Amino acid sequence: MTSRRIEKLAQAIKEQVSTTILLHLRDPRVKNVTVLGVEVAPDVRSATILVSIMGNEKEQALCMHGLESARGFLQSKVADRIQTRYTPILKFKLDEGIKKSFEAERILKELEMTESSKETPVETGEQELED
Repeated sequence: MTSRRIEKLAQAIKEQVSTTILLHLRDPRVKNVTVLGVEVAPDVRSATILVSIMGNEKEQALCMHGLESARGFLQSKVADRIQTRYTPILKFKLDEGIKKSFEAERILKELEMTESSKETPVETGEQELED
């Protein structure tokens, strides 16, 4: 398949999996899931679904287990949507990118707060001299 067709297939899989998780999946373990992207193998026999899960590590592991349990159901929904010789075998991969960006933002805010607390005493000292 050409790369353009693989990209279109990946987009169709992403839409179908996202919709199915949101509207049809009734597993209580699967919550706070966002499908970020899909990587389809060149032979179209497998597809890796990149997901982001909000929550702590225990909740993420539980949700990933729920997604693995629902893999067959999700594959059947994908098979109904796409017209290919083979239905890709779905694999789920937790994407840590969003979690890392939140962590970086938290660190930057902490640095900003420590720098502002260091500057505050100097400023108050100058104000006392001026009064």
